[in-house]
Amino acid sequence: MKVISAVLLVAVFWSQEWKSTLSDSIIHIGAIFDESARKDDEVFRLAVADLNLNNEILETEKITISVEFVDGNNPFQAVQEACELMNRGILALVSSIGCMSAGSLQTLADAMHIPHLFIQRSPAGTPRSACPPTSRVPGTDDYTLMVRPPVYLNEVIMQVVSEYSWQKFVLFYDSDFDIRGIEDFLDSTSQQGMDVSLQKVESNINMMITSLFRTMRVEELHRYRDTLRRAVLFMSPATAKAFITEVVETNLVAFDCHWILINEEISDYDLQELVMKSIGRLTLVRQMFPMPQNTTQRCVKHNHRINTSLCDLKNPKAQQLEITNRYIYDTVLLLANTFHRKLEDRKWHSMASLSCIRKNSKPWQGGKSMLDTVKKFGVSGLTSFLEFTDNGTNPNIFFEILGTNYGEDRGRGVSRLATWDPVHGLNGTLTDRKLENNMRGVVLRVVTVLEEPFVMVSENVLGKPKKYQGFSIDVLDALSNYLGFKYEIYVAPDHKYGSLQPDGQWNGLMGELVFKRADVGLSALTITPERESVVDFTTRYMDYSVGVLLRKAERTVDMFACLAPFDLSLWACIAGTVLLVGILVYLLNWLNPPRLPMGSVSSTTLYNSMWFVYGSFVQQGGEVPYSTLATRMMMGVWWMFALIVISSYTANLAAFLTITRIENSIQSLQDLSKQTELPYGTVLDSAVYDQVRSKAMNPFERDPMYSQMWRMINRTGGGDNNVEESKEGIRKVKYGRFGFVWDAAVLEYVANNDEDCSFYTVSNNAPDRGYGIAMQHGSPYRDIFSQRILELQQNGDMDILKLKWWPKDSPCDLYSSVQTRQRGSALDIHSFAGVFCVLAAGVVLSCLIAMVESWWSRRKGSRVPSKETQADGPSARQAADPCSHNPSEHPLALGGQTQNQTPNTANTTAPTATHYQPPACCDIPCALIVQHSFEPTNPSELTPKMRMTTFTTSPPTPRTIRRSTWSTYTAGLTACAPRTKAPTSSSPPLPSI
Repeated sequence: MKVISAVLLVAVFWSQEWKSTLSDSIIHIGAIFDESARKDDEVFRLAVADLNLNNEILETEKITISVEFVDGNNPFQAVQEACELMNRGILALVSSIGCMSAGSLQTLADAMHIPHLFIQRSPAGTPRSACPPTSRVPGTDDYTLMVRPPVYLNEVIMQVVSEYSWQKFVLFYDSDFDIRGIEDFLDSTSQQGMDVSLQKVESNINMMITSLFRTMRVEELHRYRDTLRRAVLFMSPATAKAFITEVVETNLVAFDCHWILINEEISDYDLQELVMKSIGRLTLVRQMFPMPQNTTQRCVKHNHRINTSLCDLKNPKAQQLEITNRYIYDTVLLLANTFHRKLEDRKWHSMASLSCIRKNSKPWQGGKSMLDTVKKFGVSGLTSFLEFTDNGTNPNIFFEILGTNYGEDRGRGVSRLATWDPVHGLNGTLTDRKLENNMRGVVLRVVTVLEEPFVMVSENVLGKPKKYQGFSIDVLDALSNYLGFKYEIYVAPDHKYGSLQPDGQWNGLMGELVFKRADVGLSALTITPERESVVDFTTRYMDYSVGVLLRKAERTVDMFACLAPFDLSLWACIAGTVLLVGILVYLLNWLNPPRLPMGSVSSTTLYNSMWFVYGSFVQQGGEVPYSTLATRMMMGVWWMFALIVISSYTANLAAFLTITRIENSIQSLQDLSKQTELPYGTVLDSAVYDQVRSKAMNPFERDPMYSQMWRMINRTGGGDNNVEESKEGIRKVKYGRFGFVWDAAVLEYVANNDEDCSFYTVSNNAPDRGYGIAMQHGSPYRDIFSQRILELQQNGDMDILKLKWWPKDSPCDLYSSVQTRQRGSALDIHSFAGVFCVLAAGVVLSCLIAMVESWWSRRKGSRVPSKETQADGPSARQAADPCSHNPSEHPLALGGQTQNQTPNTANTTAPTATHYQPPACCDIPCALIVQHSFEPTNPSELTPKMRMTTFTTSPPTPRTIRRSTWSTYTAGLTACAPRTKAPTSSSPPLPSI
């Protein structure tokens, strides 16, 4: 009983003491903290104690406080505790809780007109997410002030990722993070085409990693390691440290990884631990508070001195301050300055205790004035400067971006890379300035496979290391000169690129990298999914496509190339046409004999007609005139036909002799796949072999062209048409009928440098892969090499290296099967050998005919006269040969006149004609000279003319000589002697004109 009385006495005494204190102090602040935020309560009380000692701000007034702790996920409890505080007569409410309970307190504060200073607190130190807006009654004032600035994590991380030029990365978030807070960031990455994967990190990280190893195959784990090279962590520092430790110990990340951790709550202590536990490159984004470095300036703010344990950077307690602690201290300082300005108005605190339960409870009348005063002024404190805008938010927030460089050493130094604020954005650069020099002193072991023109031996001196050259060697030298590393190079033991063996092991160059015997693999190495599953590749430094090497069709020596413009059937038709037209001309003249002029002697025999038609066809003319209309019509059409044929022949002959066109039926990979006459193959178990097989047999990427190629390549299990090395395939093409399917770049180099220019290539113009530099899985140098390769491509240095090995002015035509050489070449003897042969044959045939004619003439001339002819004497011979007479026997021979003929002197201008009737000389050639003379008025203008007409057998008839304006028309026989008698010297000379 005595104990109970004592307890009651103490309770009454405490109640009286509290009422007296409350009556003496007019400044009463209520606070509601999350039950896990005991440090907030400690800083809150420390701030009140500092201000109660400062007489310049509150003078004689003191601040009294009431603190309640609630469950952050229980809004009902938060409202209940807030109502209890309002019943005690608080002038302002300070809360440090989550968004769920803050929404209920905001509604209560608006109803009761109590200024509510809300400091958002994220659960378990995870990154903040923006609180959802609270539904408010229209027209009412918002009495809740957001002490912490709005969440800008989406904007900051988007700019950081863009600066790093990331296109693919994974985003890890812990179980306490509200994923709705990064919806804007995910929308932005999707709009920019970034590939972002989301993965939740469970609280039991060890179990999560173990399940990955248990459920994933080796290839899937390699791909998962590749995705972990670029990662963004939205998690608390404690979770981040545990997660990084676990993935490093399980070898899920390599030294070339780059992770970004973003969280406003990262202390210096957390920063050092994260750097110690991570490998590769680490970038951290956290909120910063611009403060002077001088301790005095940091701790003294206007008329208030902050507790040294909170502002001195050397103090361990100050180093462990959380962001909410800083804002709580500055909130109390801001309220104290507000109360200082309101001390002159004593009506603002005279109010009755507010009750949240009664319906007719009225709000505080001085709440609006107090709220306006808080918004109007700001204060300098631990958060640099705290103030509010008209909408009740704090606009002052700054981020700093810290980072390390790539490296294997843990505990590397951290430097500030850039800063960010909502007004100026990013200030600084995120490029690693030491990237180009961080490989100084590094010696890389490079494995290669000889493949022209990528890697070739340039010097092989006994006792000295081999020296290499080639396009890939030039690229490696360019990287070495820029990054500062050195290298040792050797050839793979089996001289193969490597493939997966039945026992699950890799051989060749790939095996050297998989078994860590080499650091870098370099040659004509293509990037394939199978290879990427076990090694790392840089970005491609040259495009890759499949091609085929073929031997050009050899030019055969055609002696009758001059006949090439026309087909044999066309030549036969032309020959037949000549014969047919010759026969038709002969028949037309035979049916209607032409009238020949005086002195024209012609014979319309079949031989002459044929000769005339042939001469006109070859544009050489003819001597047999045809005057009938039918014959002229026939010859006009024939001349038109001959003109067209000769012109066409001339044009085609020029094209055939000046332009070399080597046609080949294989002009593309499709043509190669459709034919079966020419065998073709590739290197067994190579990347080309696997590519053809994959596109032929994989149902998801099946290509009919590759299916047909695979049937040829895989004939008899691939042993017939495939080779062990590329050089063997090139030799088979050069010395046999074979098509070698291989890298188009290699084949172009081989065709360019062939001495005989006997190769041509056909390739697929659409590159689907590329050549890359292979490295060990998890190599820290991959990104460094890739970045430098991109720089070489952008500034044009890579193109210069390509032109060194694939020049544009190549002496050989690589595409002669599909292209025509534009410039004609000089004609050689082979092109005209047939013409010379025809000429030689004509000469030989003419000589033979001349010999036969000579023999026949001698035989006919030496024929012995018969006995009847000898008995008859000269008269009989003259009868047998009517032309055996002397020229003097003819009265008009050699232009002479008969005795009975007198010239016409009466009319000298009238033409006179004397007709000569020679005997019918059958086959003795004669020449008739017809002299034309004029007798004009002026004898000096006498113009003599002479015309000789040669005829064979028929002399001119009298009717062929007509009257004209000739003054004199004389005819004389110059030679009409018998074959056995030549003209004598006593023959009178030709008359002069």
